Amino acid sequence: MKDFKSFRKPTEEMSAEELIDAYKGKKESDIFAEIYRKALEGKKNGTLTNEQIDAFTARILPMLDAKQRKKLKAVAEKLKQI
Repeated sequence: MKDFKSFRKPTEEMSAEELIDAYKGKKESDIFAEIYRKALEGKKNGTLTNEQIDAFTARILPMLDAKQRKKLKAVAEKLKQI
């Protein structure tokens, strides 16, 4: 993933199955860490808005289990405070 926007944009065009396949074999912690790192970078350089974080979160939440949803929501809220 080059940056958060490049991660987000393809997901708008990808089905849930394609997105899942793109991350197949990666550890959950690595995926969350990559999302956080790129989002933090975008927030710090002004290329990522809270609205984009909300849109990304809304798109991904249905693909996650309850524990993962809670984790993603917490990460999103933390990023929105930056």
